[in-house]
Amino acid sequence: MGERVAAAELAFDGRDRERFRSRLTACQDVFEKMLAQDLFEKGRKLCGIELEIHLIDGQGRPSMVNRQVLERIASPDFQTEIGLFNLEMNIAPHKIVGTVFSELREEMDTALHYADRVAGGYGAGVALIGVLPTLDEAHLVRENFTDEDRYVMLNDQIAVLRGEDFRVRIEGEREELDAAFPTIMPEACCTSVQFHLQVTPDGFARAWNAAQAIAGPQVALGANSPFLLGKKLWHETRIALFEQATDFRTVELAAQGVRPRVWFGERWVRGPAELFRENIKYFTSLLPRVGGEDSEAVLAAGGIPHLPELRLHNGTVYRWNRPVYDVARGKPHLRVENRVLPAGPTVLDVLANAAFFYGLVRALSDEESPVWRRLAFSDARDNLHRAAREGIGAEMTWPGVGTVPVGRLVTDVLLPLAARGLDSWRIDPRERDLYLGIIEGRARTGRNGAVWQIEQVDYLEQKTGMSRPEAIAAMTRRYAKLGRRGAPVHTWPVGGDV
Repeated sequence: MGERVAAAELAFDGRDRERFRSRLTACQDVFEKMLAQDLFEKGRKLCGIELEIHLIDGQGRPSMVNRQVLERIASPDFQTEIGLFNLEMNIAPHKIVGTVFSELREEMDTALHYADRVAGGYGAGVALIGVLPTLDEAHLVRENFTDEDRYVMLNDQIAVLRGEDFRVRIEGEREELDAAFPTIMPEACCTSVQFHLQVTPDGFARAWNAAQAIAGPQVALGANSPFLLGKKLWHETRIALFEQATDFRTVELAAQGVRPRVWFGERWVRGPAELFRENIKYFTSLLPRVGGEDSEAVLAAGGIPHLPELRLHNGTVYRWNRPVYDVARGKPHLRVENRVLPAGPTVLDVLANAAFFYGLVRALSDEESPVWRRLAFSDARDNLHRAAREGIGAEMTWPGVGTVPVGRLVTDVLLPLAARGLDSWRIDPRERDLYLGIIEGRARTGRNGAVWQIEQVDYLEQKTGMSRPEAIAAMTRRYAKLGRRGAPVHTWPVGGDV
């Protein structure tokens, strides 16, 4: 979905859908032939990071200036996102070895500081937070879509399929939200970080299954989205919001078992082809734009096809762990894109989450008796949603230990595995200890971004007498200041001014 779609290409009819379906099926056939012919790149141990950003004004409220900021930045490393108050930052692929995380830290810090300075010229700044707490319903309107046709068209196509307002119902421990929206704009409330891992075809299933297995612990440790539209809901409300904000299914279709577009999946896999095949089988094309490539002819001529229809369709199926096909330097490759985590709170926190993810996926992929043969897929899915609801206080189900508090699971089981995995990647031991130490700090203190936000708002409401909107705005301003200072969130103080 990162590619641009011109306005002239956005008028689709039934024939367009038929042509697209035919080309998409042909792409799938070509993809499977490429797997059978062993054409994919191997040996490149690369990672990549995409980070979504909120733009806020001096009061901590959303600032609708992404176009101006992007024009001034003038770098392909920054792109639009769905809302006028969103940006996306892309970090070039790096080899997973040595001091990679410190290299990533320097690049991310430099880019974010620059974006923050540029935004300052328009009275705004950047904030790395899963759901911006100061957003209200007046912000979530059609007029605040980013001024690119693809976002409006995506909205319109999903809205046509649904045929009624998008309903968001989320029950927190004491508060609940029940709201209806005519567009998918509530999706813009959600900013996340995506970790990419390049894998071989033979290693894809192990890496994807490992990523699915650890989604719950990832979210429990990294939760950073407790407030939405003034309500205190789930610790990672972004999970439920994203699942509902783009749900094309009516109540009746959901009851019939139609799969949602934001999807965990329903089983462990044996290879990448079956995930792309599921995309064709279960999901209507949203942007049935036929490209100029004849993928079958390209492959038959000894070339490397880009499979444009397969890639476009895959980009509109929002799996929490998504398969990715791409071509770089003329060579095709596969990636696992991990999408479960919110943005922030700081670059250090993001990279600690990255080290935990890459280390665990490597260790679990290397095991002779892999976890997915011992963990029910339904337990992995339930772990994710329990983590989203309860955050770092949740209990997780894991083979060999049963159902235990996530802090215990992390310190006793997952951190040693992650350390082993980072050693297998040949990460510098000082890097390993620094970033996994941040994960251990969260697990032992029971503090992450969601906990800090909740405690800060509680303090402001109870100790200073602020109303909920006042407390949320003040908390957001303090969050942004502490985020710029860069210390990991489990060390942040709760209370007065910074």
